[in-house]
Amino acid sequence: MPRVILFNKPFGVLSQFTDTKSPTPRLTLSAFVDVPGVYPAGRLDRDSEGLLVLTDDGQLQARIADPRNKMSKTYLVQVEGAPEDKDLAPLREGVTLKDGPTRPAKLRRIDPPTLWDRDPPVRFRKSVPDTWIEITISEGRNRQVRRMTAHIGFPTLRLVRWRVGNWTLDGIESGKWLEAKGRPPSSPA
Repeated sequence: MPRVILFNKPFGVLSQFTDTKSPTPRLTLSAFVDVPGVYPAGRLDRDSEGLLVLTDDGQLQARIADPRNKMSKTYLVQVEGAPEDKDLAPLREGVTLKDGPTRPAKLRRIDPPTLWDRDPPVRFRKSVPDTWIEITISEGRNRQVRRMTAHIGFPTLRLVRWRVGNWTLDGIESGKWLEAKGRPPSSPA
């Protein structure tokens, strides 16, 4: 059975084990995950947080990361402003970004979730409200969720991936990991 690690990636950590491109060392997965032979299945931007799946199985890695497999990913997104349903409607239908149209997203406004503190904290402005949205997509383009919320005029302030397929962050503290039990999902959630 493939080995699957569920890691709660903190803000500022690269989704790779080494950093050879920066003259100044940056935090990588190697500071948190000391498990030989596992690699990230997909990516999570340095300024995003949350669930990163690592595995030693190349086929599983491809199945999770490849948008053609339509594995769903759910994000908790704090946006600047107070979008109404009419503002969010284009995301439910799919929007056209510079790299083409997106698939329709499932989304809803949510109460602020109980999350760990972020370092550095999100900037707050007294004169501008913020709103939390849960967004589920079935593709994973570079910075896609951030580009989608910006496209409708509500820039992302904080982005936390909460779920990939059937795996969630439930019970995993920021900077910690656990080994998934049971068989990996065989189809999109």
